[in-house]
Amino acid sequence: MIYLDNAATTLHKPPQVIEAVAEAMRSMGNASRGAHEASLSASRVVYDARCRIGELLGCPRPDHVVFTCNATEALNIAINGLFGPGDHVISTDLEHNSVLRPLYRLQAERGIEVDFMPADKMGRIDYGDLARLLRPETKAIVCTHASNLTGNMVDLARMGRFAHEHGLLLVADCSQTAGCVPIDMAALGVDVLCFTGHKGLMGPQGTGGLCIMPGVEIRPWKVGGSGVQSYSCTQPEEYPTRLEAGTHNGHGLAGLAAAAEFLLQEGVEKVHEKELALARRFYEGVRDVPGVTVYGDFSTWDRAAIVTLNIRDWDSGEISDALAEEYGIATRPGAHCAPRMHRALGTVEQGAVRFSFSYYNTAEEADEAVRAVRTLAAETAPEGEEEGPCDRNS
Repeated sequence: MIYLDNAATTLHKPPQVIEAVAEAMRSMGNASRGAHEASLSASRVVYDARCRIGELLGCPRPDHVVFTCNATEALNIAINGLFGPGDHVISTDLEHNSVLRPLYRLQAERGIEVDFMPADKMGRIDYGDLARLLRPETKAIVCTHASNLTGNMVDLARMGRFAHEHGLLLVADCSQTAGCVPIDMAALGVDVLCFTGHKGLMGPQGTGGLCIMPGVEIRPWKVGGSGVQSYSCTQPEEYPTRLEAGTHNGHGLAGLAAAAEFLLQEGVEKVHEKELALARRFYEGVRDVPGVTVYGDFSTWDRAAIVTLNIRDWDSGEISDALAEEYGIATRPGAHCAPRMHRALGTVEQGAVRFSFSYYNTAEEADEAVRAVRTLAAETAPEGEEEGPCDRNS
């Protein structure tokens, strides 16, 4: 199988990630739940994971790296823990449902207000909309770093400057960029960075978290056992315990720590460069194919390694099935949990087929994907078709 669904989860992991999980399964106790060696060893592994993730993402304090089971939980913790009645939030049309649904719920249940920066037909936002949408009661900007549908990047540094000039918080969903795009949250002006472990970080599923800048106070979303202050009726106040009720996924965090160490040694810049080279190779091979529509802004390669397309009016699920069954190529069709982005692109009914590349993909795999798309496009061409390419970027 040629696996090109890395924006959903990376299939191929560094060998040391697998080894770390296996070793943890053999030896790890419950972190912060005992003074014996198995528990203390688990505590050391979890702390090591905080340090490595903090270094990788530019979080200045390891105790402000909070672990969750994925970015969805991290975003729910951040959004529910920061906003209340009377607050206004600015977001974008690029968002995943992991941002949208918590915001919609708070609109319904707490009366917060949300405005979205609209995207154009190439999936781009106009940063001038920030000033247009700003209100006296605006508390934060909540946005993705890169669209999981088009790969278009949001300029977080620009968002951060605007936020801090106006006394706002910047909450960033870095699900598509953590581990595969260089990030320094402190330099970018990100106050809360939410990440998942199983995508660009190349760690296990069931891992993720928040990196929180000092001075940002997030109310606990869930409460319960913490291993400390057990006679208190309330959750401990200090980070990370404040937001980490319950037993950690210690085995997964052992793998995440190993993945972060691999990326620190290999260099995120090197990873990003290779993934973009593969995405560009594929894009250049399909963009001029008659009947193929490519979505997103490819005038810049400051983006995630994602290329999303359709073939004429063929349902995206059928295209993806044909790629898998006839060519052994794994892709992601459909709505991608990004409804506002599909409305902007005009692909609500058809969906779209996403090809997403990883450090472990090869040029040969990208070329085989190009051949498959070209063949499928030719097979569905009307007789005598001589039209040019249908590329949203031309």
